[in-house]
Amino acid sequence: MFRFFLVKKWFLWSWLGSFIILSSLWVQVKIDVKINEWFGKFYDMIQKALGKPNSITISEYWESLFSFISLAGLYVSVYVIVSFFTAHYLFRWRSAMVEWYHSVYEQASKIEGAAQRVQEDTIKFSRIMESLGTSLIESIMVLFQFIPILLGLSVGIPIFFFGDWQYGLITGALLWTLGGTIFLIALGWILRLVGIEYDLQKKEAAYRKLLVIAEDDGSVRPKKIEELFDDVRSIHFLSYLRYLYFNIGRMAYLQANVLSAYVFLAPAIVAGVVTLGVMQQIIRAFGRVEGSMQYLLKAWPVIIELASVYKRLREFEALIIEDNQITRENEKNISN
Repeated sequence: MFRFFLVKKWFLWSWLGSFIILSSLWVQVKIDVKINEWFGKFYDMIQKALGKPNSITISEYWESLFSFISLAGLYVSVYVIVSFFTAHYLFRWRSAMVEWYHSVYEQASKIEGAAQRVQEDTIKFSRIMESLGTSLIESIMVLFQFIPILLGLSVGIPIFFFGDWQYGLITGALLWTLGGTIFLIALGWILRLVGIEYDLQKKEAAYRKLLVIAEDDGSVRPKKIEELFDDVRSIHFLSYLRYLYFNIGRMAYLQANVLSAYVFLAPAIVAGVVTLGVMQQIIRAFGRVEGSMQYLLKAWPVIIELASVYKRLREFEALIIEDNQITRENEKNISN
């Protein structure tokens, strides 16, 4: 799966491409920081205007809106370019994978579900990596940028449970997100979600293979096909039930999460020690830090799918290598 980074042919795309994507994501995060600063200034201006009529001019108001449009336009431009380049980058990664599979397909074709592994799983792997990989890197970058900002904004502000402690907001965000993430990881492990996804794909592969055989062999239908589809139906219904339990816990936590920043800021808001602009900056920075910490939590269903795809491809490659070794040993024994 990772020959993309080892084969000389793909070095330019794999290593230079990775650098370009990382640099572009860093630019996106820096723009996001500027947008957060804009929110603070804009809401302070709104509070000033509403508290005292005509305290700001209409030109100042339009100028503030235009500055946001400029930042948003730059963010959108970078995002679109990065997304376009990343799609090409990951298709090259997929190409590197399938090139090797094609070169050993004589052996690979003997393995059950080989066509599905080479075609379906490689495209799934690249598509999931497109969304999941870049999101993970961006989340890490957001933490590096927004944690110092949140620390600076929370100095001297009373925080629920933590009082005037400077690190109260960061600690609160960490405890809340880690608690939720550990809870959902444990729930996913208890419900065996990765295993159920893997079993689901195996049943689908067996059903698909028999359908292909049935195109030429009338003796396998309809009874044998129906029997296999019953297995497919059973595993799907089981997955629906387990994801129902998982989604109850996941969505309950995410809905409670909406109020978390307001809970921690309750003493400061009631005491009136923060302006509307500073409150908006804190809430947005808190949300970005918390959102990055909750990366695993929010992306859990996709992570489960990626883990299942990775498991299937790794198993497939291991079988190919094992078959190659057996073939070589047999050839060696014949020659001797």
